Amino acid sequence: MIDPNFGVCGPVNNLTNSQTILFTKGNDQFFSIRTSETGLGPYFVSNSCGGCHSSDNRGHPFTILTRFGQSDSTGNKFLNQGGPQLGTFNLPGYTPEQIPAGATSTRLIAPLTAGVGFLEAVPDTEILNIAKRNQNNPDGVRGHPNYNTIPSFVTPFAGSVPRADGKYICRFGRKGAAYNLLQQTAAAYNHDMGITSTYMPINPYNYLDQTPPPASTPEINNDDFNSVVFYVTCLQTPNQRNAGDATVQKGNQLFIQIGCESCHKQTMTTGDSPIAALSNQTFSPFTDLLVHDMGPALDDGYTEGNAKTSEWRTSPLWGLGLARNVQGGNIYLMHDGRAHSIEEAIQLHGGEAAVSSARFSKLSATDRNAIIKFLNSL
Repeated sequence: MIDPNFGVCGPVNNLTNSQTILFTKGNDQFFSIRTSETGLGPYFVSNSCGGCHSSDNRGHPFTILTRFGQSDSTGNKFLNQGGPQLGTFNLPGYTPEQIPAGATSTRLIAPLTAGVGFLEAVPDTEILNIAKRNQNNPDGVRGHPNYNTIPSFVTPFAGSVPRADGKYICRFGRKGAAYNLLQQTAAAYNHDMGITSTYMPINPYNYLDQTPPPASTPEINNDDFNSVVFYVTCLQTPNQRNAGDATVQKGNQLFIQIGCESCHKQTMTTGDSPIAALSNQTFSPFTDLLVHDMGPALDDGYTEGNAKTSEWRTSPLWGLGLARNVQGGNIYLMHDGRAHSIEEAIQLHGGEAAVSSARFSKLSATDRNAIIKFLNSL
């Protein structure tokens, strides 16, 4: 079920027959090409989910997203001017969108989708415990959950408790601002493809010179939409390759020694899940699902939820070694693809990661290459 060259294309183990059928339907919808006749637009970034997540892997600069309009935790100030996302393309007859004057913006490459159902199933308590254990980290690593308001169509997980201000721990997106995969999928259809659903029934459009009415009926029905949510929830996790290689094992040890694992946790465990195949599973995502201050070089002036503009959710590293195969033979790392090698990405880490990044730079070439080989095995 796993394509060793491109990514993870199969379901988790132990789905029931009916769940496998639903997964297959979701797969078809995920890679289905949309047109204006099937709801695409008027503004969009891609015409399919698979257009941004090739082979369930990460995106490419050709399908980069541009978010704009929020510089702090008080919310987006440009929702009446097309925010929060720029429509890269538009259907004929519509004026191309522009970022409004005064709006901060950021460019984001779509993250890998494989394994995200496991991330969704991690209990809030585990995320909070990781943050608590960082309080005395000698390297200055701290990190915190991104608390955000969740939309009315989202049902909180069992055991998920809001803060006094009603905000919940969120975990998806580059800033960790989306609560669950239903919210993430609804926003992707709406913002990335201009497709309405019962969850987000109004098309995004350029408010400056066009005011088309809300769609009279959703442009994707609930059965198709929910099959896509199920599909991404039940994608396999990326498997490590060459784990027994001596250099890979040395690289893993060095990765821990220089402090990278303070944020890129090698293992997490899911709690109870409505999908039995995801319940109580230990897996290796190399993330802590917290947001961390990454320093001024990575401060994009834009944020979501309670994350600061220089804070980013720790990106899972699983599937990293497969990125080049789905990015045209090159590699585009960090939130906006600015790093063209793993080593460059490490050296761009500042803020809470500055100590670990400096330790990496001081290693011998042999040891640095061992870490790179380890990361390419993920």
